[in-house]
Amino acid sequence: MDYTNAHHGSHRIRVITVTGNGKIETKPDYAELQIEVRTEAQDVTEAQRENAVKMNRVIQALLGLNIARTDIQTAFYNVFPRYDFVDGKQVFRGYEVTNALSVKIRNINEVGTVIDTAVKSGANQISQLSFKLENEDNYYKGALQLALQNANEKAQALAVSLRLSHLPQPIEIVEETGGGPILYKTVAMTGESFTTPVEQGMITVDASLRVKYQF
Repeated sequence: MDYTNAHHGSHRIRVITVTGNGKIETKPDYAELQIEVRTEAQDVTEAQRENAVKMNRVIQALLGLNIARTDIQTAFYNVFPRYDFVDGKQVFRGYEVTNALSVKIRNINEVGTVIDTAVKSGANQISQLSFKLENEDNYYKGALQLALQNANEKAQALAVSLRLSHLPQPIEIVEETGGGPILYKTVAMTGESFTTPVEQGMITVDASLRVKYQF
């Protein structure tokens, strides 16, 4: 809190600055995760063919879980030559093909089932599992309103302590959150080290305002 007196001629303007904080906790609306299929072969065409067969199997299994085709997007597709070092020399090992899907899961209770199904269908890695909000802006606006209410309560409490005859008037409001809401909660997943079922928990949306009041 910052309390200052400004003198303008014979008039004294009392200004106080407070920070208001608002927080809303809510359950996520959907989940996103990345599903990868990696294949390796001496011949690049063979590595790509095997990858396509496995990935198509994964996609069909996801569609079988009633995940919409539009909620399954390609995240990346990489082809890399691989080498081993034998006696200090580089020896060509073959080609590695990695195909990654980004999958949106609208029924978050199905996350564990999706992971298990993808792995059983041929996926080698599940990563970047995030729980998100569909209309995050609405939650953030609600948190901003709570932040302003919190700032007003602080200013009014100070007015009472200072025995002022009138309530302070806000003359400047600055949004401090910067970048808006925290859109998702990420669950760390490496390799195949996941545990199902997955507990999504709650998402917290924070907002902060700096409000200057004139007394």
